[in-house]
Amino acid sequence: PARFMGSSGLEFHGQLSCMKAGLVYASRVTTVSPTYAREIAREEFGCGLDGLVRARDADVSGILNGVDGAVWDPRTDSAIAAPFSAEDLSGKARCKAALQQALGLPQDAHAPLFVAVSRLTAQKGLDLVLSALPELLAHGAQLAVQGSGDPALERALLGAAAHYPRRVAVRLAYDEAFAHQMVAGADAMLVPSRFEPCGLTQLYALRYGTVPVVRRVGGLADTVLDLVEGEASTGIVFDDATGAAMADAMTRAVACYRDGAAWRALMLRGMAQDFSWGPPARQYMALYRQLLDAAPV
Repeated sequence: PARFMGSSGLEFHGQLSCMKAGLVYASRVTTVSPTYAREIAREEFGCGLDGLVRARDADVSGILNGVDGAVWDPRTDSAIAAPFSAEDLSGKARCKAALQQALGLPQDAHAPLFVAVSRLTAQKGLDLVLSALPELLAHGAQLAVQGSGDPALERALLGAAAHYPRRVAVRLAYDEAFAHQMVAGADAMLVPSRFEPCGLTQLYALRYGTVPVVRRVGGLADTVLDLVEGEASTGIVFDDATGAAMADAMTRAVACYRDGAAWRALMLRGMAQDFSWGPPARQYMALYRQLLDAAPV
């Protein structure tokens, strides 16, 4: 119909945009985190639709994704080397040793093991990890990456693994079972995204006592609290999408790791977080009830 073709309907810079039409005509607009709901109202993240998002501000909300506890639970996960829990973390050390062995890295319990399980794209910030890698390794850490994507990033990561064969391991594939082993066996999970509507990797990491190192964007900002938050902190958070900021975050992570009591407390606070589907399901149900109550009879 013609009414959909005007500037307030499907038309978008002389072309058609179903995304725009959805934003215009939906009763409510939801996305998968509160911070991302605010970010898409800014030019940096709005992809040309930020003005429309701002115009509908009262109707836009962000509800975090959840984690399936039947699939991601270190107490019952059949893919990992040993079960563990917040009450008994001994199995996590066995998971780390098994992961180091599988990756061909020295089984060094004292070397902080950083991992990234991700699509290998600029959006996911893996180039920042490469920029910060020399400084990370200077602190005695290990790095493991699983994923695939941008051929240039794949080549760069393989080059790093060849240059540091006992310190860096790279698997250019996605293996669901091995992803569980990476999450369970790592000390820290790297999620340095340039933008991230919600993110699930950091939520898996928290459940498994693996400290997330994340950039303060989207759902990462909503789910991980930095060390500066003291007894509320659950990870390490940085702001700028630069190698220097990434290196500083990983250096802070290593320093905390060397303080065993502080690191253990950070792990346990992360494991105590509730990112199950219960809270977001209740938020969606409340939103749907509002819509039904407002609907004409």
